[in-house]
Amino acid sequence: MRLIETERLTKVYQREGRWFPSANDAVPAVDRVSLHVEKGETLGLVGESGSGKSTFARLLLGLETATEGRLLFGGEDVTRWGFKRLRTIRSRMQMVFQNSYSSFDPLFTVERIVGEPLSNYGGMAARKRRRVILESLDMVGLGAAYAERYPHELSGGQLQRVNIARALVFQPELLICDEPFSSLDFKLRRQILTLLEELKIRLGLSYLYITHDLSSVSRFCDRVAVMYKGQIVETLPAARIAEEALHPYTRALLDAVPVQDPRLRRSKTGRPVGEPALPHGESVIQGCRFCSRCPAAMPVCTTVEPALERKRPFHHAACHLYANEAEGKASQTFQIVKE
Repeated sequence: MRLIETERLTKVYQREGRWFPSANDAVPAVDRVSLHVEKGETLGLVGESGSGKSTFARLLLGLETATEGRLLFGGEDVTRWGFKRLRTIRSRMQMVFQNSYSSFDPLFTVERIVGEPLSNYGGMAARKRRRVILESLDMVGLGAAYAERYPHELSGGQLQRVNIARALVFQPELLICDEPFSSLDFKLRRQILTLLEELKIRLGLSYLYITHDLSSVSRFCDRVAVMYKGQIVETLPAARIAEEALHPYTRALLDAVPVQDPRLRRSKTGRPVGEPALPHGESVIQGCRFCSRCPAAMPVCTTVEPALERKRPFHHAACHLYANEAEGKASQTFQIVKE
């Protein structure tokens, strides 16, 4: 069962400060994205900074209004719902923000931070609200002793646990995690990742896990979608991403993952060149958006935009390298170009 689904979801921003805006002033942050998250599934959304991942998350939560396309939650079209109507389903999808400290009021205690969503909705007695808050803190490994502390009295890992506790007070069905480990060291990342895995099993949660780090995707996610300049360029099972990724951009992201053992480090000759993902609205792009950085670009890539098509079971990619070739032959072609 699909919990949330998008159909050609698009968000276009207009450059500010222009008296006479033109078509070139339109910046597509999210461009015709069709994705879904199954109930009980963890979908990873990966890509460089500026690729449109956070904007896509804000569209799912109704914090941004889509320019085009449809958003369905539980099979119901909620694309054009207003603020009041969205409140009826917003408690069912919550977000864990990237920077916990900046998303908290420094003058609020932990109890007030976690209980703020409950206060906004109202209708809950003070005694019951406190019980729900303490239960939420207990689920993330923080006891009642932390309820009276302030954000500056907590470590980075504890702040992120409070962030998760605040998202859990409504017992949501979908949790959107936007770069939840970016401000944590390696040890704390493993602790929070283990916590999220336990909560998924215990509460039956679904996750949209947004990151630019592929090292945790294969362990934590069921599927992964790769985004570049607002578009999805590849989707495949997360457990097979290292062995079966086809798109040159996905391969470049995998090459960028640090390897601790020097003996296992690979050559970086296949890394892309040219401009990174940001900015992505400087000009009208006719062909593949990655072609200027792709080590295997062909003439057709500059004129024809590749469609996201099925290449293998449960595996889709948008790349001309695999348009009319057998699966093995296409992979060999890319390897030869890299070498």
